[in-house]
Formats: sequence, structure tokens, C-alpha cells
Amino acid sequence: MGRRLGGHPWRVLVSTVRLGHQQHRVVRPARVPGSAGLYEGRLGAQFCLDAPTATMFALAWGLAARSPYTIVFLPLRRTGSRDDRGWGRPLDLILVHHRLAFPPSRWKQVRTRLGPGRPHTVDLPAGAWPSLSTAEHRRGWHQEFRDHLRWDIAAETLVLTGSRAAFEREAEQVRALAEECPAHQARVPGTHCCAEIGMGRLRWHPDRRRPYAELHAQYSG
Repeated sequence: MGRRLGGHPWRVLVSTVRLGHQQHRVVRPARVPGSAGLYEGRLGAQFCLDAPTATMFALAWGLAARSPYTIVFLPLRRTGSRDDRGWGRPLDLILVHHRLAFPPSRWKQVRTRLGPGRPHTVDLPAGAWPSLSTAEHRRGWHQEFRDHLRWDIAAETLVLTGSRAAFEREAEQVRALAEECPAHQARVPGTHCCAEIGMGRLRWHPDRRRPYAELHAQYSG
């Protein structure tokens, strides 16, 4: 059985970066699992997770939805390593609430100024990963629907931006990676367990600037 996320303390480092007249609050994990890997692929991004990485990802997702003025940063690239799986270029990940109106082009400047950060502990309630109804999910299929996650790639980083509702629309499957996939693979070794997280408007209602792509997060215990 995977670890339940609600009430699970997440040890992080908090940095405050000033650029001009603006301050940016960045939260990143105090420790990143060594097996984490995010890669730019032909149809989006491929994220390979084990149990510690899945927990870290889910906690970061819940925090990003509920913290409109925080940049949540997962430093997933392994400096100097080579991608021996053929999945593509290694990437970092940041999750940003759209209220912050953070330009991805600014990320490189922010990252270089993070410093060591201040230790902090984040506690999220179980409700940070809500289970939405089928009707609510179907709303996102309509052409007039606009509240999707948006994506960019800047400074070797996948930047995901959205409202609380946009993050919460994908939260249930992100939670399942951490809470259900470990038990599922223990029962059926080698079975495929993943989350397919949509980024951008759906492919039959394309957005010219950032067409639909997918973050495929695959659990492998």
C-alpha cells in the first residue's frame, strides 16, 4: 500500500528571489529522489517515478493548487547524466498558479538566485487531491471551456501553469500514483500504472500557441 498523503509532512526549502521590484517565492524539496526522471518527448513529456518520487510529485501538485503566489520547483535533471532510455531531453519541472502571472522566460534568472533556501515543512490536508465527478471532467471537453493547464518549456524546464481548478482536475490521478500504484504493482508485478495529464486545450479544439500535449507519468516501483 502506498503512503497516504493527507497529513504527510513534506520537508522543503523556501527561497525568496527579488528581480527588480518583484519578489518570487520558490519552494523545492529538501531532498530529490535519485531515480526521478522527466524527459521531453515527441508528444509531450515522460515522467518516470518510483514511490518516493510519486509522493514528492503529488505533494508538489497539491501545494501548487493551493498556493497562488508560490513557484513549486522539482529539480529533476541529473547534471552530466545521459538519457539512456531514448525518451528525450531531461527537464526540471515547475508548477505555477496562474494568479502569479509568472513569465516562463524569467525562470532562468530566478533559478540562478535561489541560494540554499530556508528549511520548512509543508502539511497538506487529504482534501488537497479531490475526486471530481464525471460531469465535471466532461466540462473540459467542450470547445468553450478555457480552464486548462498551460505549458511552456524554458531553461530546460517544463513550466505548468493553471488555476486551482485546473490542477485539481488532474489531482486524483496524481494522488493515485503515490497511494495506489505501489500496491497495484505489488499484486501484479510489471503491470503498467500511470497518470495521463493533459496540458493545453484538447486536441480537437487546438490552441495555436501551445497545442495539446500530455505529461505521461509512469510509476515503476
